[in-house]
Amino acid sequence: MIKNGEEAVVAIKQVILLRKDLKMGAGKAAAQAAHASVLSYLTVLKKHPDIIKEWILSGQTKIVLRLKDGIEAESIKKKLSAAKIPFAVVTDAGRTQVAPGTETAIGVGPYYADKLDSITGDLQLF
Repeated sequence: MIKNGEEAVVAIKQVILLRKDLKMGAGKAAAQAAHASVLSYLTVLKKHPDIIKEWILSGQTKIVLRLKDGIEAESIKKKLSAAKIPFAVVTDAGRTQVAPGTETAIGVGPYYADKLDSITGDLQLF
């Protein structure tokens, strides 16, 4: 994006949301975050390849935040849908630490940081 003869920086990032109430071990949480990142990336790639290109060229910023529980996850999903922000939900197969069908994580974006911050900006780091 060019503005007044200078390149304006448009911050793009990906946000990974993990449910804290599930008390996943470090390895399980890392795997769920990875699933969320990949699924969300693929979702955005289909609809916004220009955003993906810019995100890759700018260093692929990611942040992992915590969700208190499934109720907070539902609230965030509704807000993301209303704002038309792309996201993907990870539903666990239930082979290890959580029950089958449990939603463990949400991958959001890559998308415009200001739009993401308006919905996820108050959440704590995982």
